[in-house]
Amino acid sequence: MRVIGLMSGTSYDAIDAAAADVALEGNTLVLTPLGTISTPYGDELRAELARSLPPASTDLATVCRLDTRIGQEFAALAVRADAELCDGRADLIASHGQTVYHWAEAGRVHGTLQIGEPAWIAEATGRPVVSGFRPRDVAAGGQGAPLVSIVDILWLRGRPGVPVALNLGGIANVTVVPQGAAGSPLAFDTGPANALIDAAARELARPDASGPAPAMDTGGALAARGSVHQQLLHRLLDEPYYALPAPKTTGKELFHWPYLRTALAACGPVPVEDVLATVTRLTARTIADALRPFGTTEVISSGGGTRNPVLMRWLAEEMARHKDTGPTVLRTTDELGLPSGAKEAYAFAVLGWLTAHNLPGTIPTCTGARHPSILGSITPGRPGRPLPQPPTSPPTQLVVRPSHTPHRQHSRPQDP
Repeated sequence: MRVIGLMSGTSYDAIDAAAADVALEGNTLVLTPLGTISTPYGDELRAELARSLPPASTDLATVCRLDTRIGQEFAALAVRADAELCDGRADLIASHGQTVYHWAEAGRVHGTLQIGEPAWIAEATGRPVVSGFRPRDVAAGGQGAPLVSIVDILWLRGRPGVPVALNLGGIANVTVVPQGAAGSPLAFDTGPANALIDAAARELARPDASGPAPAMDTGGALAARGSVHQQLLHRLLDEPYYALPAPKTTGKELFHWPYLRTALAACGPVPVEDVLATVTRLTARTIADALRPFGTTEVISSGGGTRNPVLMRWLAEEMARHKDTGPTVLRTTDELGLPSGAKEAYAFAVLGWLTAHNLPGTIPTCTGARHPSILGSITPGRPGRPLPQPPTSPPTQLVVRPSHTPHRQHSRPQDP
C-alpha cells in the first residue's frame, strides 16, 4: 500500500509530506521511503494561526476559517505528493493536521484539537483519508501524545541496550525502548525543544524596529555567541512540569513567549544572545535529565532541532554528565534510513496504515491509556477505493527498507 503521511508540528512553519510503500511481510511491517516534500504556510495564514494560538483568545469564525484554509493547504500538498512521489498511485492519505490546543490540566489530558478539514484532502485526491488520530487515545484515558511511540517501538525493538527515539519539534518527546525483560516501553514529552528558542528569537532578535522578526535561531548562531544566564536557567528549571511522572504531555499552551517573558522579568536585563543560550541549554538539560534514570545507551533524534548544531552539541554534553554506565550515542534517524526532518510524517503514514487495517495504533504504557485503540476517523475517497482486509495478526516489528529508486526530497522553498 502506498501511503502519504501529512504533518505540521507545533512550530507551525510548514507542512511535511512523506510517501512510503508499507507492506506486511509475515510479522514484519516493511516501510520503503519514496520521498518527502514540504511547503511553508503562507505569511498571512501563519500570522493568523499564530494570533489564534494560546495564550491568545480567538472566536469560532476564526477557527472555521483556519480549519478550512489549513485543510486546503494540506490537500494541495497531498496532490503534489501523489504526483511527484507516488506517480499518481497513492492508496491512502494519513493527515495529522495542525494541533491548535491540547487541553492538559494537573497531569491529565481532557481533550485535544487538530484542525485541517480532511474532506478537502479526500475531495482533491480521491483517496481515503485517515485523520483525527489523537482524540481516541484521550477518550481511552491517554495523553494523546507522544502518538508515534508505537512506530518507535516496532522500529527500535531488538537494538542493543536502551535505545531512545527523540523528536525535537516545538516540544521534545521521547520513546524509551528497554529490551527483553528490562521493563515496559515508555513515552512522554520532556518539555520544550524549539518552543522557547523560537519565541525568544522571534520576540527579542528583531534586527531593527522595521525589519522582520526571525522565526528561529538559525543554526544556533545567537546561542553560540551568548553565555548561559544561570539565574534565568534555574528559574526556568523550577517549572513543576519537569517533576511530573511519565507518561505526561505538554505543549505551547505552557511554553510560550509570555511564559518566558515572566521569567525574564524576574532576572533583570539579559542580553538577547544570553537568552538564546539559556533556553537552548534548558532544552538540552531537561531532555538529558528526563532520560538519565533509564540508563539510555543510544538517542536517535529527529525533527527541526537536529538542524541546530549548538543544541545537538549541548545535548551530547548533558547526556555525558554523571554518566557512569558508558557513553550514550547520539545520532539522527537519517543514519537509520528515515530523513530526520520528515520522520514524524513517515510515522503517521504507518499509523494511517494501521487504522486502515483495523489495527490499534497505541501502546498503553506510552500514552497512559486504559487499552490500545484504533486511531482516527476515515473520510472515504472516491467510489471504487475499498479499504484492505485486516491481517490475521498485527506486526511485531518494523523495518525500513531502502527504495530501489533514488529517494526524492524536495526542500521547503525558503531553505537554501
